[in-house]
Amino acid sequence: MNLSLCLISILLCPLAAGGLALIHQGLGRSRSAAHAMLASLCALAAAAIAFVLIGASWSGFPGGSAHSFTAGGAQWNWLGNEAFLVHSIPLDGSLGSLILCLQIFAVGIAAIIPLSAGTDRWRLAPICFATTIFAGLVYPVFAHWVWGGGWLSQLRTNFGIAPFQDYGGASVIQVTGGLMALSAAWILGPRRGKYSDDGIATAIPGHNIVLVLFGCILALVGWIGLESAASMLFYGIAPGLIVGVILNAVLSASAGCLAAVLTTQFRYRKPDASLSANGWIAGLVAGSAACAFVSPLAAMFTAAVAGVLTTYLVEVLELRLLVDDPGGAISVHAGAGIWGLIAAGLFMHHSMISFGTQILSQSIGIATLLGFVLPLIHGCNLLLNRFLPYRVDRDGDWQGMDIRELGAGAYPEFVIHADEFVPR
Repeated sequence: MNLSLCLISILLCPLAAGGLALIHQGLGRSRSAAHAMLASLCALAAAAIAFVLIGASWSGFPGGSAHSFTAGGAQWNWLGNEAFLVHSIPLDGSLGSLILCLQIFAVGIAAIIPLSAGTDRWRLAPICFATTIFAGLVYPVFAHWVWGGGWLSQLRTNFGIAPFQDYGGASVIQVTGGLMALSAAWILGPRRGKYSDDGIATAIPGHNIVLVLFGCILALVGWIGLESAASMLFYGIAPGLIVGVILNAVLSASAGCLAAVLTTQFRYRKPDASLSANGWIAGLVAGSAACAFVSPLAAMFTAAVAGVLTTYLVEVLELRLLVDDPGGAISVHAGAGIWGLIAAGLFMHHSMISFGTQILSQSIGIATLLGFVLPLIHGCNLLLNRFLPYRVDRDGDWQGMDIRELGAGAYPEFVIHADEFVPR
């Protein structure tokens, strides 16, 4: 492993967080823009601290200490057993220390994802507490199973099938963050004025699509760093293969965006900028699972399907299921992420002998996300919401999060709020 290349890749990761933050605040209302950006910073901060204090000991790293038990003739490695406060990880450029540096950014990116679903109505204090629980408990458990030497990475040893594969964090970061977004949207309910009494959805356009599109460019750079670092640290790929990571990341973003552009052009007669931005990120998300281990053609196909799929998922959630997700986080991160995990099993470079078992192992990972991680996330959120209500009060819903929670707007001299679609 090239230490310098790994460190450079890790240092690019915050750009992914910055890009997502810009996308989220741009797709929300102008009167909540400052709150959205501050919430992103607070989520990064709370996630990093919670992970270092507690989460890192449970996520562990390959070859590290872990809790395990024997059942059904198999050894189940289910939780890391490192010391709290990272006392057992020497900060000397070793594998454990590099993984720790990557993980504090990875968990922060996962924690930013659900903020999009809570735009314009999720209070700052519950965001910080929910992020702390997510980064200290939920994320480390699943991260250990996939990246820390846990049971999902040991399916070959225990059951003779291919191990669950996630080279760039499609499951560990993207789907877990998307499921957190789904839970938050369920608990918060829709924004006031989003649905009429008969359930008809009202369009509430994002206030700054320029920042949204700029955030897509930043996210691409951060994604390349994230995928490169994760592939080197957790799967030991050679530095030369990073070229494939870069190529496939660019192609994935491009194919996802163009697929969304063409889909919206066909359906609405004009391209939709916000959905096209969602397609760009969806392409990156779907391509994360396999990274450099698929051909460029397979990467483009995977991303194109994700771009099309996202435009339909956004509509189904909003119009059919009445789930208000202003930034499309559920569709982009959970939906496209799950598709990317399936596509990795279909297209990753492997012998035909292991093809069927790879699909099976990817399905086991997806079932774990939906059958264990989602209930765990939602249960924690429901419990926290009983003691610290997530949603802002009625006055705050009308005033906007900036005025209600921060005491000042993001654009006091330049933006006049267009509130004709919000009943008082």
